[in-house]
Amino acid sequence: MTDIDELTGLFEALGADDAPGWADSEAEENIPQLARYRFLRMVWQDIDAWSAAAPDWVEAYRKAGLAGGAVERALRLGLTPGELGEIAREVAKETAFGLLYGLADPADGDLPPETEARLPGWCLAELSPEGRPTGRVLDALYEDLDEVEPQGPTGGAA
Repeated sequence: MTDIDELTGLFEALGADDAPGWADSEAEENIPQLARYRFLRMVWQDIDAWSAAAPDWVEAYRKAGLAGGAVERALRLGLTPGELGEIAREVAKETAFGLLYGLADPADGDLPPETEARLPGWCLAELSPEGRPTGRVLDALYEDLDEVEPQGPTGGAA
């Protein structure tokens, strides 16, 4: 089995729609696509949980939580837990995008450029399966967030 075959198989195991394309990109461009895909897949699992588990969190929020009153009013106005889940999913998606964008470009424009130039930044780096740094950085993850979005039903508004 070649490295590209192994990579393709790993992308397929993670559920990538275009496993060969992701694998080719990693092999030919030396971009840590497997690590990128795995990370973004995890982000999407968390985003989708807001719609898939809406009945559970809606009930829990009704009983306790800062948003309990708002959830109760929304239900009284006729929104279903599934509809609330779809709203929550979109908020989670926008939040994830903002965090991923901030990871790539921490300068938010609120500070003078001379202050910004003196501040530290950050990065998300790939580790080998053994836990050793590979030297490759997962940069600009926000660019692939929509590409990794699951295309099937999320379990929300039904």
